[in-house]
Amino acid sequence: MREEQSRTGTGQVVVIGAGIAGLAAAHRLVQRGARVTVLEASDRVGGKLLPGEIAGARVDFGAESMLARRPEAVALAREVGLTDRLQPPATATASLWTRGALRPMPKGHVMGVPGTASALTGVLSDEGLARIERDADLPRTEVGDDVAVGEYVAARLGREVVDRLVEPLLGGVYAGDAYRISMRSAVPQLYQAALTHDSLTEAVREIQAKMAANQQTGPVFMGIEGGVGSLPLAVAESVRAGGGEIVTGASVTELRREAAGGWRAVAGDRVLHADAVVVAVPAPVAAGLLRAEAPAAATELAAVEYASMALVSLAYRRADVTLPEGSGFLVPPVDGRTIKASTFASQKWGWIAEENPDLLVLRTSVGRYGETEILGRDDAGLVDVSRQDLEAATGLDATPVETRVTRWTDGLPQYPVGHHARVARIREHVAKLSGLAVCGAQYDGVGIPACIASAYAAVDRIQGDLRGVEELTANPVQSLHGGAGE
Repeated sequence: MREEQSRTGTGQVVVIGAGIAGLAAAHRLVQRGARVTVLEASDRVGGKLLPGEIAGARVDFGAESMLARRPEAVALAREVGLTDRLQPPATATASLWTRGALRPMPKGHVMGVPGTASALTGVLSDEGLARIERDADLPRTEVGDDVAVGEYVAARLGREVVDRLVEPLLGGVYAGDAYRISMRSAVPQLYQAALTHDSLTEAVREIQAKMAANQQTGPVFMGIEGGVGSLPLAVAESVRAGGGEIVTGASVTELRREAAGGWRAVAGDRVLHADAVVVAVPAPVAAGLLRAEAPAAATELAAVEYASMALVSLAYRRADVTLPEGSGFLVPPVDGRTIKASTFASQKWGWIAEENPDLLVLRTSVGRYGETEILGRDDAGLVDVSRQDLEAATGLDATPVETRVTRWTDGLPQYPVGHHARVARIREHVAKLSGLAVCGAQYDGVGIPACIASAYAAVDRIQGDLRGVEELTANPVQSLHGGAGE
């Protein structure tokens, strides 16, 4: 084995994992003068951000937008030279495919929770709307240390609100079950408001008033010309330009503390010695790496559950297709459909339409937490069921010129009730070991800004500054849904 030791005054740091969290951590470290080696087990960087092509059109086969109301993702894109390629969605108008029709996505709600019953007119039945009105007369519902979003909202406003709107919105973010997802971690502003309000609709109206008073302007979401998948490539290029090393195909099989201080990481025939390590890999992999030195943290990480999903991308001749206006639609599971969403990519992202005027690209997403049968089908089967649902929703019956199925097995960590407490325990155990930090989608939010914020807090942590971790613990990063799609 090759022993590699390169201690300097600024420190040698090994980052394990080259998803957007690991790359953001490496970028911040290089900026601060550290010597950085990134070890990635797969043959590429980027994790769940994956650029590609279908029928010659540049698209994303993973996440396709990033929250712009948080600063981290857009700021990082600017830092690595992508300022001129940042683009908001061409349309923010989306629909719900529910009760047999495409219906306009309601406004005036917080992750599907309305401030007034009238906000959901057209989506809910008359009985469902009347049930919302009872909220003001109900006794207070205690949320305690945490509560499931679906459980709490259904108790206050009725199950129809959850099943028709909260579930598809949350499902689009987590591929999860609203009746299991933590309100404290997934919709923190709603949790905080529920602590001090007897009425849920009153709490939502207060949140909306505060948002209006803050007068946030500009787009809520942002994309990148060529695809959000180009972000990790640009960050990796910047890391290398700053002197950092990124090694793909390098699976770390051992991570141990050294008697003289620092850490020893083994990847293939390489043995690296470092002052600090940032572990930026999914929970099961992190559990394996930390078992020897932080067994209590490893046990907590091993208990984190994941949902699998698949994205079905389809390209059509534009002359063959007429789609409804907007960016796409979400699908409530209660309606019994197979797809959970569809994004009209050529309508949502102006650069796709401009580069490919004769094509129309769209995609569907399939698979939620606990669903195994549908994802067991072969690619052709997923394409067939997507086309059937698309025809039922929009009338689209043309034959695509090309299709592509991208499977994200165990792609999305789940945030059940008590998630915040588990994360706090993991960090408490990790904090006992100097020069070690963790980051990624399983901690502070699954969106791109949340992963980057987690990475920056990890860098601060190994350099002795705990403010970033404390801020994320107190104020988790809410991961919003981009209107339609993923």
